[in-house]
Amino acid sequence: MSSELARLAEDARRLVPADPGVRAVLGLAGAPAAGKSTLARALVARLGGLAAYVPLDGFHLSNAQLDRLGLRDRKGSAPSFDVWGYEALLRRLHDEGAREVYVPDFDRMLDEPIAARHRVPPATRLIITEGNYLACDAPGWREARALMAELWYVDAPDGLRDARLMERHTATGRTPAAARAWVDSNDAPNAELVRPSLARCDRVVRGFPVVD
Repeated sequence: MSSELARLAEDARRLVPADPGVRAVLGLAGAPAAGKSTLARALVARLGGLAAYVPLDGFHLSNAQLDRLGLRDRKGSAPSFDVWGYEALLRRLHDEGAREVYVPDFDRMLDEPIAARHRVPPATRLIITEGNYLACDAPGWREARALMAELWYVDAPDGLRDARLMERHTATGRTPAAARAWVDSNDAPNAELVRPSLARCDRVVRGFPVVD
Protein backbone atom coordinates (compact mmCIF):
# COMPACT_ATOMS: atom_id res chain seq x y z
CA MET A 1 0.00 0.00 0.00
CA SER A 2 2.88 2.41 0.67
CA SER A 3 4.11 1.98 -2.92
CA GLU A 4 0.58 2.57 -4.25
CA LEU A 5 0.26 5.70 -2.11
CA ALA A 6 3.64 6.93 -3.36
CA ARG A 7 2.50 6.44 -6.95
CA LEU A 8 -0.78 8.27 -6.35
CA ALA A 9 1.04 11.10 -4.60
CA GLU A 10 3.40 11.53 -7.54
CA ASP A 11 0.46 11.58 -9.95
CA ALA A 12 -1.17 14.24 -7.78
CA ARG A 13 2.05 16.26 -7.67
CA ARG A 14 2.10 16.42 -11.47
CA LEU A 15 -1.17 18.38 -11.41
CA VAL A 16 0.45 21.43 -9.80
CA PRO A 17 0.42 24.31 -12.33
CA ALA A 18 3.48 26.31 -13.32
CA ASP A 19 1.65 29.58 -12.54
CA PRO A 20 2.25 30.36 -8.83
CA GLY A 21 -0.92 32.46 -8.73
CA VAL A 22 -3.17 29.45 -9.39
CA ARG A 23 -3.72 26.30 -7.34
CA ALA A 24 -4.66 22.93 -8.80
CA VAL A 25 -7.63 21.02 -7.38
CA LEU A 26 -7.74 17.22 -7.18
CA GLY A 27 -11.15 15.74 -6.36
CA LEU A 28 -11.91 12.36 -4.80
CA ALA A 29 -15.47 11.09 -5.32
CA GLY A 30 -17.14 7.85 -4.27
CA ALA A 31 -19.84 6.20 -2.21
CA PRO A 32 -20.09 6.64 1.58
CA ALA A 33 -17.27 4.91 3.50
CA ALA A 34 -15.24 4.07 0.40
CA GLY A 35 -12.08 5.59 1.90
CA LYS A 36 -12.11 9.08 0.37
CA SER A 37 -11.07 11.16 3.38
CA THR A 38 -8.48 8.58 4.43
CA LEU A 39 -6.88 8.74 1.00
CA ALA A 40 -7.11 12.55 0.90
CA ARG A 41 -5.37 12.91 4.28
CA ALA A 42 -2.74 10.35 3.32
CA LEU A 43 -1.96 12.23 0.11
CA VAL A 44 -1.73 15.55 1.96
CA ALA A 45 0.63 14.02 4.53
CA ARG A 46 2.75 12.51 1.77
CA LEU A 47 2.96 15.78 -0.16
CA GLY A 48 3.71 17.93 2.87
CA GLY A 49 3.20 21.68 2.56
CA LEU A 50 2.50 21.39 -1.15
CA ALA A 51 -1.08 20.17 -0.53
CA ALA A 52 -4.04 20.94 1.74
CA TYR A 53 -7.23 19.05 2.63
CA VAL A 54 -10.66 20.50 1.83
CA PRO A 55 -13.63 18.22 2.69
CA LEU A 56 -17.08 18.63 1.17
CA ASP A 57 -18.46 17.64 4.58
CA GLY A 58 -17.83 21.16 5.85
CA PHE A 59 -20.73 22.22 3.63
CA HIS A 60 -23.35 20.06 5.34
CA LEU A 61 -26.35 22.24 6.10
CA SER A 62 -26.87 22.78 9.82
CA ASN A 63 -29.51 20.74 11.61
CA ALA A 64 -31.63 23.89 11.91
CA GLN A 65 -31.62 24.32 8.13
CA LEU A 66 -32.29 20.62 7.54
CA ASP A 67 -35.30 20.83 9.85
CA ARG A 68 -36.54 23.89 7.96
CA LEU A 69 -36.22 22.04 4.65
CA GLY A 70 -37.60 18.73 5.91
CA LEU A 71 -34.30 16.97 5.15
CA ARG A 72 -33.18 15.89 8.61
CA ASP A 73 -33.84 12.21 7.84
CA ARG A 74 -31.83 12.56 4.58
CA LYS A 75 -28.77 14.17 6.12
CA GLY A 76 -25.78 13.35 3.95
CA SER A 77 -27.81 13.21 0.74
CA ALA A 78 -26.91 15.57 -2.10
CA PRO A 79 -29.65 18.18 -1.32
CA SER A 80 -28.42 18.43 2.29
CA PHE A 81 -25.21 20.22 1.21
CA ASP A 82 -24.56 23.85 0.32
CA VAL A 83 -23.15 22.93 -3.08
CA TRP A 84 -22.90 26.52 -4.31
CA GLY A 85 -20.98 27.51 -1.19
CA TYR A 86 -18.62 24.61 -1.86
CA GLU A 87 -18.19 25.64 -5.50
CA ALA A 88 -17.48 29.22 -4.44
CA LEU A 89 -14.78 28.09 -2.00
CA LEU A 90 -13.13 25.89 -4.64
CA ARG A 91 -13.15 28.81 -7.07
CA ARG A 92 -11.54 31.07 -4.47
CA LEU A 93 -8.92 28.45 -3.63
CA HIS A 94 -8.19 27.86 -7.32
CA ASP A 95 -7.91 31.51 -8.30
CA GLU A 96 -6.36 33.13 -5.20
CA GLY A 97 -3.15 31.14 -5.09
CA ALA A 98 -1.26 33.52 -2.81
CA ARG A 99 -3.86 33.94 -0.04
CA GLU A 100 -4.50 32.07 3.18
CA VAL A 101 -7.96 30.52 3.29
CA TYR A 102 -9.87 28.91 6.17
CA VAL A 103 -12.03 25.86 5.42
CA PRO A 104 -15.00 24.36 7.32
CA ASP A 105 -15.39 20.73 8.37
CA PHE A 106 -18.07 18.47 9.85
CA ASP A 107 -17.90 17.17 13.42
CA ARG A 108 -19.58 13.75 13.67
CA MET A 109 -19.81 13.85 17.46
CA LEU A 110 -21.52 17.26 17.41
CA ASP A 111 -23.40 16.29 14.23
CA GLU A 112 -22.90 19.83 12.91
CA PRO A 113 -20.59 21.69 10.51
CA ILE A 114 -17.70 23.60 12.10
CA ALA A 115 -16.25 26.79 10.62
CA ALA A 116 -12.52 27.29 9.94
CA ARG A 117 -11.26 23.92 11.19
CA HIS A 118 -8.83 23.59 8.27
CA ARG A 119 -6.35 26.14 6.92
CA VAL A 120 -4.93 26.47 3.42
CA PRO A 121 -1.64 28.41 3.68
CA PRO A 122 -0.51 30.73 0.89
CA ALA A 123 2.25 28.29 -0.11
CA THR A 124 -0.22 25.50 -0.86
CA ARG A 125 -0.24 24.59 -4.55
CA LEU A 126 -2.62 21.60 -4.58
CA ILE A 127 -6.08 21.35 -3.04
CA ILE A 128 -7.23 17.79 -2.33
CA THR A 129 -10.98 17.76 -1.86
CA GLU A 130 -13.30 14.81 -1.32
CA GLY A 131 -16.98 14.06 -1.13
CA ASN A 132 -19.62 11.63 -2.32
CA TYR A 133 -21.14 13.74 -5.07
CA LEU A 134 -18.22 15.48 -6.77
CA ALA A 135 -18.75 13.62 -10.05
CA CYS A 136 -22.53 13.93 -10.17
CA ASP A 137 -24.02 15.51 -13.28
CA ALA A 138 -26.25 18.07 -11.57
CA PRO A 139 -26.30 21.84 -10.97
CA GLY A 140 -23.56 22.98 -8.63
CA TRP A 141 -21.67 19.71 -8.78
CA ARG A 142 -20.92 20.24 -12.48
CA GLU A 143 -19.56 23.72 -11.78
CA ALA A 144 -17.40 22.44 -8.93
CA ARG A 145 -16.13 19.62 -11.14
CA ALA A 146 -15.04 22.15 -13.79
CA LEU A 147 -12.55 23.62 -11.30
CA MET A 148 -10.79 20.27 -10.76
CA ALA A 149 -7.71 19.32 -12.73
CA GLU A 150 -8.63 15.66 -12.16
CA LEU A 151 -11.34 13.72 -10.36
CA TRP A 152 -10.64 10.22 -9.03
CA TYR A 153 -13.28 7.71 -7.96
CA VAL A 154 -12.46 5.86 -4.73
CA ASP A 155 -14.11 2.44 -4.72
CA ALA A 156 -14.55 -0.32 -2.13
CA PRO A 157 -16.72 -3.47 -1.94
CA ASP A 158 -20.27 -2.90 -0.74
CA GLY A 159 -19.90 -5.33 2.17
CA LEU A 160 -16.82 -3.54 3.45
CA ARG A 161 -18.46 -0.15 3.16
CA ASP A 162 -21.53 -1.45 4.99
CA ALA A 163 -19.40 -2.68 7.89
CA ARG A 164 -17.58 0.64 8.05
CA LEU A 165 -20.85 2.58 8.06
CA MET A 166 -22.28 0.46 10.87
CA GLU A 167 -19.15 1.07 12.92
CA ARG A 168 -19.29 4.80 12.16
CA HIS A 169 -22.89 5.22 13.23
CA THR A 170 -22.68 3.14 16.40
CA ALA A 171 -19.50 5.03 17.40
CA THR A 172 -21.45 8.29 17.36
CA GLY A 173 -24.24 6.99 19.60
CA ARG A 174 -26.77 5.12 17.48
CA THR A 175 -27.95 1.72 18.61
CA PRO A 176 -27.13 -1.14 16.21
CA ALA A 177 -30.79 -1.21 15.12
CA ALA A 178 -30.85 2.53 14.51
CA ALA A 179 -27.54 2.37 12.65
CA ARG A 180 -28.86 -0.44 10.44
CA ALA A 181 -31.99 1.56 9.65
CA TRP A 182 -29.94 4.66 8.77
CA VAL A 183 -27.57 2.75 6.50
CA ASP A 184 -30.45 1.08 4.66
CA SER A 185 -32.66 4.14 4.32
CA ASN A 186 -30.04 6.84 3.72
CA ASP A 187 -26.48 5.69 3.05
CA ALA A 188 -27.45 2.94 0.62
CA PRO A 189 -29.60 5.23 -1.61
CA ASN A 190 -26.81 7.81 -1.56
CA ALA A 191 -24.36 5.16 -2.76
CA GLU A 192 -26.71 4.21 -5.61
CA LEU A 193 -26.90 7.85 -6.67
CA VAL A 194 -23.11 8.15 -6.66
CA ARG A 195 -22.29 4.86 -8.40
CA PRO A 196 -23.06 5.98 -12.02
CA SER A 197 -20.82 9.03 -11.58
CA LEU A 198 -17.77 6.75 -11.81
CA ALA A 199 -17.99 7.17 -15.59
CA ARG A 200 -17.29 10.90 -15.23
CA CYS A 201 -14.04 10.39 -13.29
CA ASP A 202 -10.50 10.31 -14.65
CA ARG A 203 -9.42 7.16 -12.81
CA VAL A 204 -10.57 4.63 -10.22
CA VAL A 205 -8.66 3.95 -7.00
CA ARG A 206 -9.57 0.63 -5.38
CA GLY A 207 -8.57 -1.05 -2.17
CA PHE A 208 -7.59 1.90 0.01
CA PRO A 209 -7.80 0.32 3.46
CA VAL A 210 -9.39 2.62 6.02
CA VAL A 211 -12.86 4.19 6.38
CA ASP A 212 -13.49 7.85 5.54
